[in-house]
Amino acid sequence: MFASEGRKKGLTAVLMVAPFVIVYLIVFAYPVYKMFALSFTNAPLIGDGQWLGFDNYAKLFSQKLFYTSMWNTGYFVLLSAVPNTLIGLALALMVVRLEGRLQSLVLVLFFIPYILPVSVVTTIWKWVLDQQFGIAQNVIQLFTGHPVSVFRDPIWAMPMVAFVTIWWTNGFNLLLFIAALKNIPKDYYEAAALDGASRSQAFRRITWPLIWPVTTLVLTLQLILQLKIFDQIYLLTEGGPFNSTYVLLLLVYREGFRLSHGGAASAIAVILFLIIVVVSVLQYQLLRVRRAS
Repeated sequence: MFASEGRKKGLTAVLMVAPFVIVYLIVFAYPVYKMFALSFTNAPLIGDGQWLGFDNYAKLFSQKLFYTSMWNTGYFVLLSAVPNTLIGLALALMVVRLEGRLQSLVLVLFFIPYILPVSVVTTIWKWVLDQQFGIAQNVIQLFTGHPVSVFRDPIWAMPMVAFVTIWWTNGFNLLLFIAALKNIPKDYYEAAALDGASRSQAFRRITWPLIWPVTTLVLTLQLILQLKIFDQIYLLTEGGPFNSTYVLLLLVYREGFRLSHGGAASAIAVILFLIIVVVSVLQYQLLRVRRAS
């Protein structure tokens, strides 16, 4: 009797888990396997190729454009991931002090850019930053003394793409931090106030430790998303000027879709995949160390 009940429970569990496992294998596991397999061949964009071993990787590590793409990707992550996280936290600390409809209105205003498609976002900022009639050129001239075509200047291009990305995606980070801050019991702050703690002390001793898991989550998501940067670069600069914004996924696009080198494109994708995995694991370990301390 007990054995039959155990088999029924086991069968029920298998039936409930099976849809997820099947979808996971088809949508994620098989494409990842295919990506690794193709990276060792000279396959075109469509179709199979001949086995080459590590030739694609050897060619990549001998190309200057690959190292340029690696550097630019890291530079973009540095410009966007950490600032995006810190700006989201700073805004959340201010917005959480608001109440009622005013808070809701401010949240809506910050979240609206996040729901816009990337094509709309890039079109807006191309107009705002246009060298001839862009309204933001008045601000730029305060620092340079003259208008600047920011997406055609190798110094300005990547920081401005990062700025557009932060403006576009920060609303999501803000919502995560707002949720974390609202989950902190007010009793903690009242007890700290009775003990004479200042606002900075309350933040260091109460707020920061309790929102650390969410901070780590936001930073991890930002690192993964910004390592996969493509859309904004493609629509705003196309990798220029002088390859100053050429990133890894743009190199994948070039090898795969323009040159029909599916094997080489897969090799680049594998390297990017491994970088993302390493970053994710390091972030998880960072969270464990912080919790342990």
